[in-house]
Amino acid sequence: MVTKIEWVRNSDGTQGKTWNPVTGCTKVSPGCKHCYAERMALRLRAMRQPNYVNGFKLTTHEHMLELPLSWKKPQMIFVNSMSDLFHEDVPLTFIQKVFDIMRRASWHTFQVLTKRSRRLLELDQEIDWPLNVWMGVSVENQDYTFRIEHLGQTRAHLKFLSLEPLLGPLSSLNLRGIGWVIVGGESGPYARPIKKEWVIVIRDQCLAANIPFFFKQWGGVRKKRTGRVLQDRTWDEMPYQKTRDALGRDVTEAGSMIIRDPQRPSLVSRN
Repeated sequence: MVTKIEWVRNSDGTQGKTWNPVTGCTKVSPGCKHCYAERMALRLRAMRQPNYVNGFKLTTHEHMLELPLSWKKPQMIFVNSMSDLFHEDVPLTFIQKVFDIMRRASWHTFQVLTKRSRRLLELDQEIDWPLNVWMGVSVENQDYTFRIEHLGQTRAHLKFLSLEPLLGPLSSLNLRGIGWVIVGGESGPYARPIKKEWVIVIRDQCLAANIPFFFKQWGGVRKKRTGRVLQDRTWDEMPYQKTRDALGRDVTEAGSMIIRDPQRPSLVSRN
């Protein structure tokens, strides 16, 4: 389904999709405290949505696996917006099935995000990493920067950081090998505050390292009111890699990572 998540964006600027072959999760760190996916899952269960009969209990959905193959137009697809693919209760065989579908659907780009960085690293050698998969970790404060170290040791082709909900300063990030950084404040009825200086320090580290920076939102109880402008502009930088459509034709420049940001035209990284 089409998502409103700001950073799940197609190369033409339209919104991408979410794909949830796994639903449900458990809390592992402070960033999980006010989980939007948990609230949504309980709402969907109340609406009798078949995939959420178990509420937020972790559930794998074999019938959802081949869905991306039916989408013929190239899409940016966020995998498991309602779960964590590397949760300890997701069998390795199921994770491998998900990666097989992503490899077969080579005309799409898939964003996978986890807080279970240790399991990600443990399973790295068991995964055949497709070029069209972006692998990221969530980091909410300094105590969880070890997830970046774990990500850096994997063989994923494009690695990214989701620093949201940002709950503290991150003044000295190890950005070696990182291809993209997202920052965002927490939103919802119990949102914890974000400080402008935290965001600026991270943005400046990305500028210095020539890494695309995406500022999602200030968040808060009324996130539409607080918006997503940082120092008089929005920051919507994204990496775009070579992908193919359903007929095997290139749909972006071959062999390049293309950063599209009219306000930073010099930010073009080629591999």
